[in-house]
Amino acid sequence: MARRLFVLNGSNLNMLGLRQPELYGTTTLDDVRGECERVADELGFDLFFAQTNAEYELVEWVHDAFRQDAAVVINPAGFSFRSVPLLDALKMLVSPVVEVHITNIHARDAVYQHSLISSAARVVIAGAGVYGYELGIRAADRLVPTITG
Repeated sequence: MARRLFVLNGSNLNMLGLRQPELYGTTTLDDVRGECERVADELGFDLFFAQTNAEYELVEWVHDAFRQDAAVVINPAGFSFRSVPLLDALKMLVSPVVEVHITNIHARDAVYQHSLISSAARVVIAGAGVYGYELGIRAADRLVPTITG
């Protein structure tokens, strides 16, 4: 039985590589998915990777992670700053939550500087670009026990 890992992406990340490349780079979400699949496979995770612009769908996926005792690496994007429902869902997880932001949110405009989600995260990675996803998966690997048969 493999360890479960959910890599969840919030609003507008489907436009990664097209939207504000000077800020977010030119790597697409499909590229990010491929890299996450590679790292998850290397570390022995069974990966669920998804993106949505709908808050309720993100909350439902967190509920699924809870039911499956899965670690979560999440880039909540715009949901970081106003989504109490997402925060409440993440707080019920027993497995670790790693929050990832492509940009350094602390160096951005005030509206982007305080993530509600950080209070539910064991690890927060911000400003490493899309490499933050790999760092997040590796952090989850360190926090989730290895399953032995």
